[in-house]
Amino acid sequence: MQLANRISHSIKSIYGRRLLIAALLVALSASAQAQQPTKIPRIGFLITSSPSVIAPRMDAFQQGLRELGYVEGKNIVIERRHAEGKLDRLPALAAELVRLNVEAIVTSGPTATGPAKGATSTIPIVMTFDDDPVGSGFVASLARPGGNVTGLSTLAPEISGKQLELLKEIVPRLGRVAVIGTSIRQGTEQALKEIEIAAAAFTMKVQYLDIQIPQDIETAFRAAAKERADALLVLQSPVFNAQRARIGDLALKSRLPATYPRREFVEDGGLMSYGVSISDLDRRAATYVDKILKGAKPADLPVEQPKKFEFVINLKAAKQIGLTIPPNVLARADKVIR
Repeated sequence: MQLANRISHSIKSIYGRRLLIAALLVALSASAQAQQPTKIPRIGFLITSSPSVIAPRMDAFQQGLRELGYVEGKNIVIERRHAEGKLDRLPALAAELVRLNVEAIVTSGPTATGPAKGATSTIPIVMTFDDDPVGSGFVASLARPGGNVTGLSTLAPEISGKQLELLKEIVPRLGRVAVIGTSIRQGTEQALKEIEIAAAAFTMKVQYLDIQIPQDIETAFRAAAKERADALLVLQSPVFNAQRARIGDLALKSRLPATYPRREFVEDGGLMSYGVSISDLDRRAATYVDKILKGAKPADLPVEQPKKFEFVINLKAAKQIGLTIPPNVLARADKVIR
């Protein structure tokens, strides 16, 4: 009987030790897994301009990320690649981001989206903006993009007509307007059509001046002066992004009331701007990154259109050219620089 009890006790002891060892192994395994670092998502940002030019837009994008719980360097990494205005560098920079195997590529505009799309058909691409994503060939449709590209659109060609109306309000005798843009940029042709329609309603003449490279800017201003333009309308163009202060300065020296597509031109000394809030689009681009990191496919994420527009006036610039802004126009401005 005693022998049987000892054998039973030994069996229980062995069984108990095995259970204890098994429990310790499970605990050690769980501890090791808990100590393994969580993989931090890495995204790329392909940028046509320099860091200083893109800084306000990057701030807006990062704000959007923070609103969604992402903090750069803590739980997300952003690989920035700047072309510094040298657009021929974009394909190589896009290829570099692809080699880094980033989980998404954000593009600063259509000029960057093309090279990104050319570099990869699998890595998701998020456009911060594009005038006409369908016309550009980036997506099949706004509702169903279909490929690896999605994001935001500035598709609102009627803006150009509105800009001309505002110029007419501050320059009542406006008879001839010079328009500068870049013909190869998607959206320029449609914007010019809208301007022509508005100009016809005001019996106004339009002088279009095509600018392909920064060196064309001063030539365009000389041509505008030769034809006695009464005002200047500046269209969206990647060529102008790093030339904002220069264009504004030339307009003031030429005493040309000018309207620009984005508030940054006015903050750099230009007279006034009316257009889509690009910073709002940059902030909203973060929501696409978030959805993609959580498993959504670009093909299933509809391209969103602009929701926020802004009108900015610089009274310092108006004073420099001896222009008085009517009170009813000032009252409509979202921001007035005094």
